[in-house]
Amino acid sequence: MKNFVFNTHTKVYFGKEKIVDLSKEVTNYGTNVLLVYGQGAIKKNGIYSEVVEVLNKCNVVEFGGITPNPRIKMVREGIKIARDNKIDVVLAVGGASVIDCAKIIAAGYYYEDDPWDLVICPGEIKIVLPIITVLTSFGTGSEMNGSAVINNEEEEEKIGTYSPLLQPEVSILDPVYTYSLSADLTAAGVVDTMSHAMESYFSKDKDTFVQDKIAEGIIKTCIKYGPIAIKENDNYEAKANLMWAGALGLNGLTGAGKTSAWSCHPMEHELSAFYDITHGVGMAVLMTNWMRYILNDKTVDKFVEYAENVWHIFNEDDKYKKAEKAIEMTRKFFDECNMPVTLGELGIDDEKFESMAVNAVSNGLLTFAYVPLKKEDVVNIYKMCL
Repeated sequence: MKNFVFNTHTKVYFGKEKIVDLSKEVTNYGTNVLLVYGQGAIKKNGIYSEVVEVLNKCNVVEFGGITPNPRIKMVREGIKIARDNKIDVVLAVGGASVIDCAKIIAAGYYYEDDPWDLVICPGEIKIVLPIITVLTSFGTGSEMNGSAVINNEEEEEKIGTYSPLLQPEVSILDPVYTYSLSADLTAAGVVDTMSHAMESYFSKDKDTFVQDKIAEGIIKTCIKYGPIAIKENDNYEAKANLMWAGALGLNGLTGAGKTSAWSCHPMEHELSAFYDITHGVGMAVLMTNWMRYILNDKTVDKFVEYAENVWHIFNEDDKYKKAEKAIEMTRKFFDECNMPVTLGELGIDDEKFESMAVNAVSNGLLTFAYVPLKKEDVVNIYKMCL
């Protein structure tokens, strides 16, 4: 286990009707509030009304219309609105796209040049507006970490950035706020949560027993409650466990003391940058194909650990057969969640694989991954997904 610094920082209000605590937290930072939200879902499901009601003593400036795979042009627009209105605090009400966009708006408020600089060079982030979130989905963990992923359409790039300064001050997690999610988005959130735990789990670093047990618990939570939440959208027990698993899956717990770069996320970021697909959907296609590609004499023991501790596969003596069975069970679980099996189902062919692979390797530091990947490896994995 490597040395590490762990600081969750974010104060979490978890549970039913915790929106009542929003006003006192917001007004700790000021009364001019930039309310960032998506394409109108919160107005249809009543969350918008609840937020505005508890903020009745604040000057609320709205900035809606944030799309999935948030664009840098939206960040630029949000920064202008924030400056024009002398905003004190940025409030993101929505899922990951809304929160990520709000984070870079908060950082860009004090930055004189183009905010894309802050994405590609997060060291330029020196000061940010306070960030508060009200989560309406689950899976990305953005509500409890300093990460943000932004899409630059002009450059066909989707890049993740990180700064501890981007971590929200406060996040409100009410599982009831996820009841209006579609079955497809619920499934995508389940896969996304699993993928975060898996990326940290499959690591070159040794002696990380605690981190691995936490990761296994998060994965098993998704396996237990994912299908329930997809079928029963108002099942509080299922949604509560998945919402908390999503937060813990990417708040630093599972990755503490580990140094390997992630493998599948850089590859998926290229898919959603070029084809604007849902992140969890792309991960469902990629994960098991990547597993099959990297299974070898050096990795098989980790797959055996995954097979036994997550899928309880003990009735198989051959290591490779046990590993392959675990990969197949992972694939079957994604099928059970009605996730796509191939890129072809998403209308994606091999036309852009070469350029996508170049970007994935350079932007994602894949030469430092659990199993180092070159451009040719990434292309091969994409082809396996066809």
